[in-house]
Amino acid sequence: MNPLFTPVHVGRYSLSNRLVMAPMTRSRAAFDGTPGDLAVEYYAQRASVGLIVSEGTQPSDDGQGYLMTPGIYTPAHIAGWQKITSAVHDEGGAIFIQLMHAGRMNHPDNTPHHRQGLAPSAIAPGTGMFTMTGMKDIPTPRALTTEEVRQTVADFRKAARAAIDAGADGIEIHGANAYLVQQFFALSANTRTDEYGGSIENRARFAIEVASAIADEIGADRTAIRLSPGTTIWGIDEGAEGPDLYRYLVAELDKLGLAYLHIMHLGNEALAADVRKLWHQSLIINRPGRPRDQIGTDVASGLADLEANGQLVLANPDFVERLKANAAMNEADPKTYYGGSAEGYTDYPALDTSVSASA
Repeated sequence: MNPLFTPVHVGRYSLSNRLVMAPMTRSRAAFDGTPGDLAVEYYAQRASVGLIVSEGTQPSDDGQGYLMTPGIYTPAHIAGWQKITSAVHDEGGAIFIQLMHAGRMNHPDNTPHHRQGLAPSAIAPGTGMFTMTGMKDIPTPRALTTEEVRQTVADFRKAARAAIDAGADGIEIHGANAYLVQQFFALSANTRTDEYGGSIENRARFAIEVASAIADEIGADRTAIRLSPGTTIWGIDEGAEGPDLYRYLVAELDKLGLAYLHIMHLGNEALAADVRKLWHQSLIINRPGRPRDQIGTDVASGLADLEANGQLVLANPDFVERLKANAAMNEADPKTYYGGSAEGYTDYPALDTSVSASA
């Protein structure tokens, strides 16, 4: 049997297969951050993967960066997510809510309080962001005080509890893709002189404190983290010490006994091999743009316990069934990725309503 389709134990859960829906921002929540009924259908359609990781979900007003992304820190947010988690569970699936604080990747026009973004240091990312009135340059953020860093850790903890109250099986900390957690790692975004800046140990401290706080709140076996070593988007530069920072960070996080580590793998095979040795729980590998004929190779080689896919799951609600049948895949439409209605969201056809062919 193809190992992708075999059960796997992750944290406290036994999953039906080793395929993961990668987190993907879709910008279809209400303006107050409450996910709507279309999101219920969207996630339930894709529940045949072993694990769904939700779109990035802000843990606080300050954590929002983009328009119409969901939150998980108010009673309305919890009620909205409860509909989603119930629908996924009814279909036999499992879902972790990804907690994402955008940090400096923020425009005040997109947040409930219209406040300046918060980040490790007052350094702008040098890029723009879409707002209701079009593209605008992201303004320089305000540097978090040491006490505000600790408050942000508490915000993550509170949001993790809210996610469990909403019926999520666990949470994934977004420590990747140039958002707040990774901003602490990067010398280009973090010039702090307190205990959260300077050395490798200090720059990794925020991520470890967030993971420790959440594990204490909801259990390590329901807590996970996503990392993207070597990301250089939006002004992020982790410097020559970057790989060693991740070796240190992974070894420290491993001591917590988290449910899984999710790596967005950008090509550093030596580092990936080291991560595999350092990490003793479940490891998920996501290779952006992974060709169809390469799906399953990381599990087969032993590098990963599970593999995450994004666009293919976005466009194919029956992704698992298509893989098993070696059937053709729907092609994702980038024009409908962000915002909008059911088009490009819940209307991708399944095999029984589409023309399939041998891949």
